[in-house]
Amino acid sequence: MKTYTYTELKDTRSGFGEGLAEAGKRNKEVVALCADLIGSLKMEAFKKDFPDRFFQVGIAEANMMGMAAGMATAGKIPFTGTFANFSTARVLDQIRQSIAYSNKNVKICASHAGLTLGEDGATHQTMEDISMMKNLPNMVVINPCDFNQTKAATLAILDYQGPVYLRFGRPKVPVFTPENQTFEIGKAVLLNEGQDVSIFATGHLVWKAIEAGVILAQQGIDAEIINIHTIKPLDKEAVLSSVAKTKCVVTAEEHLRNGGLGDSIAQILGLNYPAPMEMVAVDDRFGESGTPEELLSKYGLDTQDIVEAVLRVIKRK
Repeated sequence: MKTYTYTELKDTRSGFGEGLAEAGKRNKEVVALCADLIGSLKMEAFKKDFPDRFFQVGIAEANMMGMAAGMATAGKIPFTGTFANFSTARVLDQIRQSIAYSNKNVKICASHAGLTLGEDGATHQTMEDISMMKNLPNMVVINPCDFNQTKAATLAILDYQGPVYLRFGRPKVPVFTPENQTFEIGKAVLLNEGQDVSIFATGHLVWKAIEAGVILAQQGIDAEIINIHTIKPLDKEAVLSSVAKTKCVVTAEEHLRNGGLGDSIAQILGLNYPAPMEMVAVDDRFGESGTPEELLSKYGLDTQDIVEAVLRVIKRK
């Protein structure tokens, strides 16, 4: 098992904030819109550097999406910012009709995704957002794993022409990917080459998958670990080449089992290479208040849950 270390913990939303500020410097057409959550989305630097290109729309997320669509029509590159729940469920109609349908160049940037925003509870958590966004034609869906990758993803979507849903979070997580990495939309990242099982992880659970890989290696199990930072378009080639070697799959995500990364990979396998599969994801339920660590454990999204899923799926080979 390849060794991964980290020197600090940082929240992925701060990676977005730094990336957004840099994007503003790189392209004068970048504008930022926020639904009354400047601090939570770490948009202070952009607002300070480019006050004429920053728009505080208040708690009016539907209006924000309509404004972003209009700005894109006029040649601007809008980055919208609010919580993932309010970036998707609250404004799905506006995104579908005004952004996705007409393929507008709008970047929907969504913080506090999944369970790990913690104490804010079920009304602010979202574990169905990936499903909603990946099912919209023209929409790209990205879910990076740490601070550095989130910053790189924010800069990568600046150069992509079309609508993007960029998902990130609140808790501080290990920073283990390279600082000045090149982020390639739709290209999975191989973290550890293995022979016994393929673990496809996304977002915060990528580090959990690495931790699980260490435990499994101590038990003589050689896990191939792949970071799926882009859920749509999914790297079909990386999925199939890995599973052809290992013959079994575990997916890990901070999202509902229905409609998430696991669903997408299951569809690829069903059509091309059927293989035993286990999904580490949330069952058909809403979240609740608690610390990120408590919630990951209670909802079956922790390191040991990945280990146990691997042990189950290997028995099915």
